[in-house]
Amino acid sequence: MRAAVLNAYNEPLVIEELSSPDLGPGDVRVHIDASGVCHSDLTVQTGGVPMPPPVILGHEGAGTILQVGSDVSGLAVGDKVIASFIPACGTCWYCLRDQSNLCETANSLMFATRGVRSDGSPVFGMTGLGTFADEMVTSQTMVVKVNTDVPAEQLALIGCGVTTGVGAALNTARVEPGSTVAVIGCGGVGQAVIQGARIAGASRIFAIDPVEMKRKTAEQLGATDLIDPGAGDPTAQVQEATGGRGADYAFEVIGLPETILQAFFTARRGGTVCIVGMPRIDAQVTFPAFPLFADEKRMLGCFYGSAQVRRDFPRFVSLIETGRLDVAAMVSRHIHLEDVNDAFRAMQAGEVIRSVIV
Repeated sequence: MRAAVLNAYNEPLVIEELSSPDLGPGDVRVHIDASGVCHSDLTVQTGGVPMPPPVILGHEGAGTILQVGSDVSGLAVGDKVIASFIPACGTCWYCLRDQSNLCETANSLMFATRGVRSDGSPVFGMTGLGTFADEMVTSQTMVVKVNTDVPAEQLALIGCGVTTGVGAALNTARVEPGSTVAVIGCGGVGQAVIQGARIAGASRIFAIDPVEMKRKTAEQLGATDLIDPGAGDPTAQVQEATGGRGADYAFEVIGLPETILQAFFTARRGGTVCIVGMPRIDAQVTFPAFPLFADEKRMLGCFYGSAQVRRDFPRFVSLIETGRLDVAAMVSRHIHLEDVNDAFRAMQAGEVIRSVIV
């Protein structure tokens, strides 16, 4: 199989011919039909979240099952599946409390071998997946079967960006109808937050991003107010539009200390601040102590949209099928595996919402 392998941080990915590992009793072999190129892949490529090379990148994918292990249940050859970059074992302490996004088996699967070189040396798969490849072997707990005619390039985005963003609005923050929402960062996940807020019934949605293309896409997907940070303090602009108070909900969808602080100040007193963007592992942020106490804002971390994937993946598929969730508009480019490094460049240049490998 071909796979895009990171051999050293800050180096381009290399397309290598690897052997697929043997199938374990609880594993499935999946043909990758589509894989989104997510900012988290770039963060790993630059060493922001350490995953030791060599590693097959990619964690946002959808495909078709080619083979199942002897102990696999509920899945069969030919099934359409969406990959989940966090397993849902169904039996650990968190899974039993409807928090499968915090599944205790994640660490044991995170650095599993997903490719083998000709010399027999192993290659890890990012988050236990490695969707920048023709196929992958992974645990049955990391795929969710779906019955749908939704195209694979849209299903792939459910595996990360859609679930993280829509889930942030519906599951984590629980946006209320008629509320005001500010979204800082309108890449793929930010666009999904905007759609989640729209689905939840927010009355005003402020899309904050310096890239005009992203603001225009946000408007298409439900944003009511477009804010260019280069044209003036975005926090002040949101406050001016909300009677001087700020937004009921402020979502940070970039992962930078400065925008996390910006989200804190953009939320009104008693409002909700939701941190969705993945920061570098060494990033630090400092909050002023008195407003943290006196303004009584809810500070929420949001990991994988607080999703229970076996419930939420089919739910998001239904929203796509009924036209409530527009994932097609989030796909900017269809590319081949060999174009993955240019997809990273386009992401950094602000040219795309999502590139999808097909």
